Amino acid sequence: EKSKSKTPLHANISPSKNHWISAGSGKRGIIYNYVITNKGGQVEIYIDRGKDSEGENKKIYDNLYAHRKEIEKLFGESLDWQRLDERRACRIRKFYASPGFIDMGQREKLQNDMVDGMVRLEKSTKDFLRDLQRPD
Repeated sequence: EKSKSKTPLHANISPSKNHWISAGSGKRGIIYNYVITNKGGQVEIYIDRGKDSEGENKKIYDNLYAHRKEIEKLFGESLDWQRLDERRACRIRKFYASPGFIDMGQREKLQNDMVDGMVRLEKSTKDFLRDLQRPD
């Protein structure tokens, strides 16, 4: 609900019992997630095109990683780039350490940080996702 006034990205996504909320990027298998845990929250791009797609996922990640400096400049700070070679998927994230999930007094700040981060993450990556070499 809080993000709807800032970005339409997750506007039509219903809450669930999961600790994440996902929205598509317009590219198959590339999603924008809000993730919350007891240790904080994060916004991320999660790259996973499904079974037997490890090579394709790594290629997409590497393509984005080649533009790391540009993306981080647009984002306004560094991101955590996780190729996750031991897994099928890859992730690019911004983590916000906070007790905001369990501490009601910190919850609004964490939510605001995450919404701001998601807006910046989408804006800083959307052109690079659109320009991926492999058509979808």
